[in-house]
Amino acid sequence: MRKLIWGWIDSWADSDNQHKIDNQKTNWLRIIPFILLHIACIGVFFVGFSWFAFAFMVGFYLLRMFAITGFYHRYFAHKAFKTSRAMQFIFALIGTMSGQRGPLWWVAHHRNHHRHTDTDLDPHSSTKGFLYSHILWFLNDYNFKVRKEMVKDWLKFPELIWLDRFDTPIVLLTGFSIYALGEYLAYAFPALGTNGLQLLMWGFVLSTVLLIHATLCINSLGHMWGAQDFKTKDKSRNNLFLAIITLGEGWHNNHHFYAGSAKQGFFWWQIDPVYLILKCMSWLGLVWDLKPVPDKVYNSFRVFNHNQHETLH
Repeated sequence: MRKLIWGWIDSWADSDNQHKIDNQKTNWLRIIPFILLHIACIGVFFVGFSWFAFAFMVGFYLLRMFAITGFYHRYFAHKAFKTSRAMQFIFALIGTMSGQRGPLWWVAHHRNHHRHTDTDLDPHSSTKGFLYSHILWFLNDYNFKVRKEMVKDWLKFPELIWLDRFDTPIVLLTGFSIYALGEYLAYAFPALGTNGLQLLMWGFVLSTVLLIHATLCINSLGHMWGAQDFKTKDKSRNNLFLAIITLGEGWHNNHHFYAGSAKQGFFWWQIDPVYLILKCMSWLGLVWDLKPVPDKVYNSFRVFNHNQHETLH
C-alpha cells in the first residue's frame, strides 16, 4: 500500500523497472484518483449554479486546452515553434494542471504514436477499438511508464522532470486553490453567487473531465470519424467538431500527413484558434519561428484530391 500511495505522488517511482512490465490490463488500484475525479462530477447537481462558476469552467478549460494543444503537442512533441525557458515552464505547468500527466510522459507517448500509428506498437491504436484508443490505453502499467528514450531532448530541463514526476500533487493543489478562491469570492464578492465547493465542482472537476475527454477524442474519434484530405498510411481523419472542442486539433489527417507545422488547419476554412493565438504571441515576442505549411503539402493535396475525383468519375 505504501508503494502504491508513493506511486500516486511520484509518477517516476520505480520507473527503472517499469520497462519490464508488459501488462496491458487495466490497473484499477493505480487509477483510483482518475475514477474518483469522474465520480465527483455528480457534485455539480448538489452545489448549485452561478454564471461565474460556469464562466470559470469554460475559461479554465480553454486555458488548459491551449496549453495542451499549443505547448504539450505543437511545441514539446513536434517543436513547431520556439519560445523562452520561462514560457516553456509556465505552459508546461498549466498543461500539468489538466490532469493529463506531465509533459514528458505526454510527449513521449505522442511521439511513439506518430512512429507507429495504428499498428500494434501504437500506444492508442484505433485498430484496438474505440474504448481502448480513447481511455483504456493509459490505464495500464505498460503505458503508465515514461518512455525516456523518446524525450532525451527534454531531459536536460530539471523543472520539466519535476513537473512530470509530481503531476498528481500539482493537480490536487490546483483543485485546492480553486476551492480557496471560491471561498474568498463568497466572502469578498457575494454578488457573484459562488463559493468554494461550487467553484471546485464546476471550475475544476467538471472542467477537467471535459478537457481530458476532448483531448482523448483526438486519439479515438480522430482516427474513426471524418474526412481524409491527404493520403496517409493510417486512419487519421479531419473533423470540424473535434477542431472546435480542441481549439484546432481536429484536423488530424492534416497533422499526420505533415506534423512539423505550427498550423494544423492548413486551409482558411479550417479553424485553428491555437495557431491564431500563437501568431499573436509571436507579435509580442513570446514565441517565434513558427514553422509554416510547406508548398509540397498543398501540392500533395491537389494531386490526391484530383486522383480521388478521377476515381469517382
